[in-house]
Amino acid sequence: MKSNLNKIDHPIDTIVEGDCRTVLYRLPEQCADIVFADPPYNLQLSNPLRRPDNSLVDAVNDSWDSFSSLQEYDAFTTEWLTACRHALKDTGTIWVIGSYHCIFRIGAIMQDLGFWILNDIVWIKTNPTPNMNGTRFCNAHDTLIWAKKSQKQKGYTFNYRTMKAGNEDVQMRSDWYIPLCTGSERLLSGGTKSHSTQKPLALLNRVITASTRPGDVVLDPFFGSGTTGVAAKSLNRRYIGIERESAYVKLATQRLDSVATNSTFNDDEVPDLDAPVARIPFCTLIELGLLMPGDILTSTDHTAEAIVQEDGTIVCGKARGSIHSVGAAVAGKPTCNGWQKWLYRDRETGTYRSVDDLRNLVRQRSARVIDMTQE
Repeated sequence: MKSNLNKIDHPIDTIVEGDCRTVLYRLPEQCADIVFADPPYNLQLSNPLRRPDNSLVDAVNDSWDSFSSLQEYDAFTTEWLTACRHALKDTGTIWVIGSYHCIFRIGAIMQDLGFWILNDIVWIKTNPTPNMNGTRFCNAHDTLIWAKKSQKQKGYTFNYRTMKAGNEDVQMRSDWYIPLCTGSERLLSGGTKSHSTQKPLALLNRVITASTRPGDVVLDPFFGSGTTGVAAKSLNRRYIGIERESAYVKLATQRLDSVATNSTFNDDEVPDLDAPVARIPFCTLIELGLLMPGDILTSTDHTAEAIVQEDGTIVCGKARGSIHSVGAAVAGKPTCNGWQKWLYRDRETGTYRSVDDLRNLVRQRSARVIDMTQE
């Protein structure tokens, strides 16, 4: 489905309106360092979903998610994935997210087209929508496929040490506990969702931090509400968005125009995070906006200061690493509990508080979600 339309010579930090199956071929070849794709899920909802009290569920019933058959969906998937290969660098990687309705078909087509799967990431939704009728298990996760362009491809970006350092010096796993987009983060229009499948910013922050470097270009062929662009812009990356729905183009444009790199985040608006384990990685505090890149941490004895980095590491002088390793370097000891070592300055009161207080805040909200789901 290649396009004969004019080429787009300067697509960086723009949103192109149109069908990605044609627009992708108008972009310069190999212009993107990674692709993040959140394609239609093909939910195939034939009837409205209702709760036990007969009220309607706000489900995905948009026209862009409607396909006449699995064969039509497969053809659509093959076309946009093939077009992505044109725009993706030979050193690049692609992320595709989907539910059980589509992700297995997408994965098979990716392999048929030559992509080589590196990981499947399970995004565990800590606040999932219940199965209203009690006829199935509660669907509490989506799957992300992370793949390189070919099996023979040797070079691609994976910030392994960065992700480990931001995860308290523990190897980052393929199960990610991140809440659905709710509260003030959810975009609304007239009291209803502006986009039915808006993804949480924390999810895109982790994807982009893990697989790109500052200045890299992130391409999203299904740009929607623009979360990918917001994450890229705030993390000092570039973006290219493609979106065929005019209303979403307008929504995403307005959202991106309002993004401030170091905007503050109200602690009262922190999304609930429900991890079945008590351990909270330091990078989670940044992903949720409790700490911002550039914030200053002070040692408990007020003799050292460290700068918070976007990837979950901290920098103090020539030392860069996790809150634990940098704390140990500052103290001149082999080990250190960074949670006990560092203080942050409360934005409202100006007082110094332990970073462990922020971890406890996340845990408290996690416990509240667990209580609600068990009622």
